[in-house]
Amino acid sequence: MTVLVTRYAAFAVAATLANLAAQRLVLAIDEGPLGFALAVFFGTLVGLVLKYALDKRWIFGDRSTGVAAHGRKFTLYTAVGIFTTAIFWGTETVFWLIWHTDLAREAGAVLGLAVGYTVKYRLDRRFVFTSSIFRVA
Repeated sequence: MTVLVTRYAAFAVAATLANLAAQRLVLAIDEGPLGFALAVFFGTLVGLVLKYALDKRWIFGDRSTGVAAHGRKFTLYTAVGIFTTAIFWGTETVFWLIWHTDLAREAGAVLGLAVGYTVKYRLDRRFVFTSSIFRVA
């Protein structure tokens, strides 16, 4: 269990760093309101894809292959993530609106992602990566 928790935490950190790096790239181009919205969107997308790939293989031990299996699971994984993403976006946005600094925005992102990932693990274990939902041929 300790290995699983350590691995999950490391993957959450990796996805968080990838998310924030993508946000910084977008914000380097446009620091306005549209840039902020695009930064949050693209950062989330980068973090989502990386975290899915890592979780699928190394957290849930899912070795299924094929477009259909990945499509179904990624769709469910993303659907579960909508709720947890709202936690992340909400926290990041509140910190940004209150303090208007990159440090505050990133602190809000880190806090929101930490809470969101904790909730997401429990939902993914229950609804996404279950043998009762997906049968590997």
